Amino acid sequence: IVLTGGDDHLWKVWGFPDGNILMTGEGHTDWLSGCCFRPSGTQLVTSSGDTTVRIWDLSRRGCILTLRGHSRAVRGCSWHSCGDFVASASMDGTSKIWDVNSERCRYTLRGHKESVNSIEFLPFSSTVLTSSADKTLSLWDVRTGFRVHTFQGHMHSCNHATFN
Repeated sequence: IVLTGGDDHLWKVWGFPDGNILMTGEGHTDWLSGCCFRPSGTQLVTSSGDTTVRIWDLSRRGCILTLRGHSRAVRGCSWHSCGDFVASASMDGTSKIWDVNSERCRYTLRGHKESVNSIEFLPFSSTVLTSSADKTLSLWDVRTGFRVHTFQGHMHSCNHATFN
């Protein structure tokens, strides 16, 4: 299956390769910037211009948790490989590590000078990678909430970064 999120405030699950829409989720009040399946495949996370991150249960066909704490649009989200943590990146210049079980923010990652445009966990690790409009990428240790390395060299905004 394929998961998408759009400017229409909706996420959709599509059959692959036939392209049939299997499920649609609504609840965000602004554009969706990111969506990601939980590693188990039973839930998904979405991020939105409405400043929220939402957890959705596919069997219940609805939102089971809304995570609030960003003051501006959320540009991206990622699920940790263990399935217990979600990361979000925001135009407010911060990223957050959310504990899904306690339904709380564990850490707010501060250090970028402008919008944080993407966030991704290194699989099976405690490392997260952020990209920012401040032209940098940063590696963070999510056990402590501290930045461990900054990559510099872009001449313009970094919009996305990923691991091999």
